Amino acid sequence: MPKLPYNFSIATLCVAASLGLTACDKSMPPPTAQQEPSVSTQAVAPTPAQAIEFINQAERSLAELSIEINRAEWIYSNFITEDTAALSAAAGENYSRETVKLATEAAKYANVKLDPVNARKLMMLRGSLILPAPADSQKTAELAQINSQLNGLYGKGEYCFADGNCYSQPELSVMMAQSRDPQKLLEVWQGWREIAKPMRPLFERQIELVNEGAQGLGFKDVSELWRGQYDMPAADFGQEVDRLWLQVKPLYDSLHCYVRGELNQHYGDDVVPANGPIPAHLLGNMWAQQWGNIYDLVAPENADPGYNVTELLAEHQYDEKKMVEQAETFFTSLGFEPLPDTFWQRSLFIEPSDRNVVCHASAWNLDNEDDIRIKMCIQKNAEDFSVIHHELGHNFYQRAYKEQPFIFKNSANDGFHEAIGDTVALSITPSYFKQIGLLEQIPSSDKDIGLLLKQALDKVAFLPFGLMIDKWRWQVFNGQISRSNITKLGGNYVIDIKA
Repeated sequence: MPKLPYNFSIATLCVAASLGLTACDKSMPPPTAQQEPSVSTQAVAPTPAQAIEFINQAERSLAELSIEINRAEWIYSNFITEDTAALSAAAGENYSRETVKLATEAAKYANVKLDPVNARKLMMLRGSLILPAPADSQKTAELAQINSQLNGLYGKGEYCFADGNCYSQPELSVMMAQSRDPQKLLEVWQGWREIAKPMRPLFERQIELVNEGAQGLGFKDVSELWRGQYDMPAADFGQEVDRLWLQVKPLYDSLHCYVRGELNQHYGDDVVPANGPIPAHLLGNMWAQQWGNIYDLVAPENADPGYNVTELLAEHQYDEKKMVEQAETFFTSLGFEPLPDTFWQRSLFIEPSDRNVVCHASAWNLDNEDDIRIKMCIQKNAEDFSVIHHELGHNFYQRAYKEQPFIFKNSANDGFHEAIGDTVALSITPSYFKQIGLLEQIPSSDKDIGLLLKQALDKVAFLPFGLMIDKWRWQVFNGQISRSNITKLGGNYVIDIKA
């Protein structure tokens, strides 16, 4: 859910101050040429009461503005046209302009001693921006247009084969998951990335604009702003991430070595070398972030649990809606209230055939109360069955904090939301499949190795991917990676983390 700014008029304050300085007090003689007006030039420090009033006003305005931007972005993501792009860009421009104004105002109260609740609200008002716009109104409009264009290019992206057949990202992802033809996989991997070429100049300009916006708020660049949102100094956060990664790296190294060996046996040395990185296009995922789709190629002997979730879903006639209904049942069994009727009326489960949409799975809360939805082009397979549970984890979390003050209607940081979704996904076990009627019998414990490997292919494999992407973003936005190397990480980081 975007965080939108309070419309606080600095111009109004300036006018009021000017009137106060020029108002005539009849008890005072007008200043002569030799006299200076009796006006103190010492700034008056803001009081806690003033800071709290600012926070309260900002919060009320934020709540109203958030609905406007949420609706504009929902419509654009589900109906990608020039008109909806313009509406989204306009809403985004307003959002960026007001957010920067709000963050600037919040900085004025940075040294005011407040109670813990209001102190955290003030900190979040200043530091929770994602893509801060410059103060210049023309640049703010330009950034909003760029953001809208990038979103549209991604949503409409497709790759066309030599035979003239064109496929969207969800359709190409199915090919990546199912094909075992290395040449076709390489073509799909490279073909999908062709959509990024027209994005590059837009992205490079976006970097310039948001860095200027971050500098206007007192940060070196937007990278420092992002890394400063985790209750520790920005530099410390990067070090903490590296420390945690080194704790799990040996497990990843073992997984990587095992998978590389199995793929080498399947494809041969010419396709998968016996040493070094694994060719990313062979890992069953459009971004190589999760490897579960190649389980059949790397599964150990006698570890097959004896079932295939994708086949079980088909056997029990699960369509897209039934998959979501089953995920809802998981949460209601824990004591949560069922999803509202509007969820079923307004969510997107199936990729439309008559228009372009952004298919990437996402969870939404449009009114900060009960208008929760998911947007997802569901594929009837095991991976999406798990993803649906993950996305509904976001929705139920959103509704759980709906009674909080507006600024706190979010997770403590972005990691909390994802952690809840992933924790829920870990509950998708054979016991769960038996409980919901997909399985008749739970596999014996000697099949646990296969099940654990399958979890590792998705969860352990993702860890270096997530770290690599964030490291890349930080280095791109702080200038450590130059424009000429924007498709690379600094040094040998990718090799180091993947090897």
